[in-house]
Amino acid sequence: MTETRSVVVEREFAFPAERLWRALTQPHLIEEWLMKNDFKPEVGHRFNLRGEWGGVLDCEVLTIEPQKSLAYTWNFSHEDAAFDLKSVVTFTLTPTGAGTHLRVEQAGFSPTQKQAYGGAYAGWKQFFNKLDELLARTV
Repeated sequence: MTETRSVVVEREFAFPAERLWRALTQPHLIEEWLMKNDFKPEVGHRFNLRGEWGGVLDCEVLTIEPQKSLAYTWNFSHEDAAFDLKSVVTFTLTPTGAGTHLRVEQAGFSPTQKQAYGGAYAGWKQFFNKLDELLARTV
């Protein structure tokens, strides 16, 4: 079995879990902070995330626990093994006194995928910044 690595990014948001959950599961909101998509919050639903960089991610909803947890595959086919990725993204929401703690884990990076791993780490931090901006201006 091949050893894999995970990117984990965590952040406290000053908003209730209900608002974060909407931003994680409504396609028009996902597009504002993550990527264009055809997401549906249904286990087994296959969808694509389309990046501004031209890439398309093949995804499938694996688990949904409303306002608590969401997981889906995050697969990117590429000729170069350093970028050919089969991973799972899991969002975990935990209410806090000041809002909601959001943890994202993207699991499945091989040890040879250092650039993809680093890109994912930086990318999730940027996505969380956009998510915070979105939550601040929406209800």
